[in-house]
Amino acid sequence: RVFRLPISLLCVLAFFATMPNFTVDQIRTIMDKTEFIRSMSVIAHVDHGKSTLTDSLICKAGIISAKQAGDARFTDTRADEQERGVTIKSTGVSLYFEHDDDDGKGSQPHLINLIDSPGHVDFSSEVTAALRITDGAMVVVDCIEGCAVQTETVLRQSLAERVKPCLFVNKVDRCILELQMEPEDMYGRFRKAIEDVNVIIATYNDALMGDVQVAPEKGTVAFGSGLHGWGFNVERFAKIYAAKMGVDKEKMMKRMWGDNFFNAKKKTWTNVQQPEGCDSPLPRAFCQFIMTPINQLMRAIMDDQKEKYEKMMGTLGIVLKGDDKALTGKPLMKRTMQIWINAADTLLSMICTKLPSPQT
Repeated sequence: RVFRLPISLLCVLAFFATMPNFTVDQIRTIMDKTEFIRSMSVIAHVDHGKSTLTDSLICKAGIISAKQAGDARFTDTRADEQERGVTIKSTGVSLYFEHDDDDGKGSQPHLINLIDSPGHVDFSSEVTAALRITDGAMVVVDCIEGCAVQTETVLRQSLAERVKPCLFVNKVDRCILELQMEPEDMYGRFRKAIEDVNVIIATYNDALMGDVQVAPEKGTVAFGSGLHGWGFNVERFAKIYAAKMGVDKEKMMKRMWGDNFFNAKKKTWTNVQQPEGCDSPLPRAFCQFIMTPINQLMRAIMDDQKEKYEKMMGTLGIVLKGDDKALTGKPLMKRTMQIWINAADTLLSMICTKLPSPQT
């Protein structure tokens, strides 16, 4: 006889299987420091990956395990939500993280009150309710489908409530593995998605909010895959390359997006794709320094080119531990990317530095 446990009970069992890495006392203490609190909602078109992306943050807080993240859809608490694979009700969860702002004060504890809202047009009242009680919004856009109908609706609602947006371009793994796109084509896709979001923001923006348009060079746009639990923003790579090249991080961030090209022969930056003396067009900085390494590593693992990916892992400082060493194919690719550019770390720094606290 097979005993079927109700979904709610399974969620409780999963909760206790991996204990959260924070205590009630820590949450209580931080509640008095409003500058370290972030209240935010995750908004997007239906099936663009809100609940899946939220899982990576919940995993980072230690509430669910890394293996479950992506498939668990922790914020879909009702049985019908799990059954249908869509969010029906807005679900709130409080998460405790320690984030280092690089200001010399060390890592500061932050409390993030996160609300995962539905994307379906029939449940837009749930989105309005979620936006009323939050200060910031994470807009998720599928990079393959681009900006959809409901994306515009939820963004309009958030701007009407004077909620500051930041953007996550999701499902980048599909561009690399399914569509086998070249870095330059991916850049075109990303740019179009960002421009479409900015057009909506410009259309419905409230003058009192000031300029809330999103841009990768400002650090308000992240790219990645919620399902595989990896993500990055321009700031993350700019830090690495700025230290390597001995330039300022802010300067590097501007160079990592747009029409900026690095001439390796002359060791100079230019905004012309094929300057004098070059026999072939230069690769765009975003493609050369960010997308190409990601592309090469993922494809090397998927094509089982062991020598190539092990060499790359060594260069990037990716160390696999315990059972991870035995992984191959897609599980290995997923784990490697999570160690190298973890989605939760990227989202966390973006939420803490770019979204307002209740005080502001």
